[in-house]
Amino acid sequence: MELKIIENTKNRLVFEIPGADHTLCNALKKELVETKGVDIATYAIEHPQIGIPKMIIETSGALTPKKALESAVSSLKDKNKEFLKAFSKVK
Repeated sequence: MELKIIENTKNRLVFEIPGADHTLCNALKKELVETKGVDIATYAIEHPQIGIPKMIIETSGALTPKKALESAVSSLKDKNKEFLKAFSKVK
């Protein structure tokens, strides 16, 4: 998956995720919002059919936006592993 960095400062990260949709963006946003030190985590898709999701992360300074993103992605990976394990038991 490719990310296009738009803005990267000490407390703010803005990037685009070509090819992603609401499914990934909502999951990532939810994990970011639950991450301690993240003040703002949101995304926008300007056009529903041809828009590229743009994610915005702002932190209080105790945590960099990049570290917050890494933490959120790691958490999502762990949750997916748990889901696959539970799903494989009911097949």
